[in-house]
Amino acid sequence: MRGSFTSLFSDTISLNFLLRNLVTSIFSFSGLSLSVPFAPILSRLILRCTACGTVGREAPALAMQRLGPLSREAWATLTLQLLRPPCTGASLLFRRVLGGLLQPPAREFAEARLKIQLESDKEKSNFVIKTPKGTRDLNPQQMAIREKILNAVIRCFKCHGAKGLDTPVFELKEVLTEKYGENSRLIYDLKDQGGELLALRYDLTVPFARYLAMNKIKKMKRYHIGKVWRRESPSINQGRYREFCQCDFDIAGRFDPMIPDAECLKIIYEILNTLQLGNFLIKVNDRRILDGMFAVCGVPENKLRFVCSSVDKLGKMSWKDVREEMVGKMGLASEVADCIGDYIQQHGGVSLVEQLLQDPKLSQNKLALEGLRDLKLLFEYLTLFGITEKIIFDLSLARGLDYYTGVIYEAVLLQAPARQGEELLGVGSVAAGGRYDDLVGMFDPKGHKVPCVGLSIGVERIFSIVEQRMEAIEKIQMTETQVLVATAQKNFLKERMKLIAELWDAGIKAEMLYKKDPSFLSQLHYCEETGIPLVAVIGERELKDGVIKLRSVASREEVDIKRENIVTEIQRRTRES
Repeated sequence: MRGSFTSLFSDTISLNFLLRNLVTSIFSFSGLSLSVPFAPILSRLILRCTACGTVGREAPALAMQRLGPLSREAWATLTLQLLRPPCTGASLLFRRVLGGLLQPPAREFAEARLKIQLESDKEKSNFVIKTPKGTRDLNPQQMAIREKILNAVIRCFKCHGAKGLDTPVFELKEVLTEKYGENSRLIYDLKDQGGELLALRYDLTVPFARYLAMNKIKKMKRYHIGKVWRRESPSINQGRYREFCQCDFDIAGRFDPMIPDAECLKIIYEILNTLQLGNFLIKVNDRRILDGMFAVCGVPENKLRFVCSSVDKLGKMSWKDVREEMVGKMGLASEVADCIGDYIQQHGGVSLVEQLLQDPKLSQNKLALEGLRDLKLLFEYLTLFGITEKIIFDLSLARGLDYYTGVIYEAVLLQAPARQGEELLGVGSVAAGGRYDDLVGMFDPKGHKVPCVGLSIGVERIFSIVEQRMEAIEKIQMTETQVLVATAQKNFLKERMKLIAELWDAGIKAEMLYKKDPSFLSQLHYCEETGIPLVAVIGERELKDGVIKLRSVASREEVDIKRENIVTEIQRRTRES
């Protein structure tokens, strides 16, 4: 095959036959009737040109596959390129035949098209398979951990009477814009062929408000578990992704002040306690107190949003850096920034609320006064719920989202200080929320408001913490399988299938290996690998005596159970474990 072209077809008749059929094949391949197979002939040409050193030593079939569908001119041009010098003899004759078929403009156009396609194929060959930036796959072990977390969260939501709700993962872009302040730039836009301007949802709160307004619902307590998307710089180590899951709980409707708000804080407390994440603190503040504080300090109206965003960075930046941003970048007067600093660096409990109620400046501002009075009432309810030891009034908490109108809160995990005597350090927010009384009214044609308050659990950061802990201290069961149906003997597939059908019909989560005669050792190894706690063994003796041998994988203890009692026994053991 790798000999010279003329050695393959030494006589003139054979050469003419090849040329005639090859030309016919080239045109047939681009749409006309195909009289001879084209691939074998072009393969020979590629092999010939390999010998001439004009193309890479690739398999002909692979070369054909990469080329894909080409136009008639491109195929002709390709063949001309394959037969270019230093090949001689038959190659030169064939170049003249094909060269006469293509006019110079057509040849130039075909060569350009061929070059573009070959460059495209080269780019495809460099393609690296990976997940998009800021996203990840979850393997079965990780999914098992995540499901445990989500189940604990959902149980708590349901304990407080919430109903489940789901909304589309994308919304009309107009629904999402102007709701998140400067974070609106992080929204993912979509192009819709139907002409609608769409965007991936940024959170679950705005879609919930849209749902209430669209369906004219005035009162609802709901939970929603779903993914959201934000176009920000991801930080995998800190559990921050571009695609992540949120768990939301919200109470919509007109109720007496601070009662729903106190319940939301109680829910955060319960969830963090249940998940045993370690020491935590829930910071609370009120947007009305912030707005009143900005007003008495002299912040101009057109800079309120930007100043609020800067204050929200205080947990991540020092006050010196925040002040420099206010004065240097925003043009705020130094005395105004210093006035803000005097307030936002304070934190405490109900005593700080009472102190600020006597503040000569804040007590004269209507908004701040309303916020402080509601906050004092909130602390009274939190005392009744028994959770005030985890609550702190922090004037630096701002929550940068535009739709908050009242109480705001954020839960942070704490770590021990590096030196004795230092304060506990915050290592990241794991839950947050607040009151948003005006958001639903933005979607209502008549502007009817439905007051709302809610919370969101940050699953990704919690997941990272729980995953590290569970991997270190225990083997994770990746399935909920309660028992493996097994045998130690051959020709017992039918009996295993009968037994497992009985267990399935009784609601028992059971598996068996998909082999006719698996070894007993391989069946036990499967249980150990996947975390299945029990093995139901059936064999000749068990079949004769009407029993099933139930084996504990952990203790290796075996006991015979009457077949009619096997379901009850498995259920009892599962409950006890």
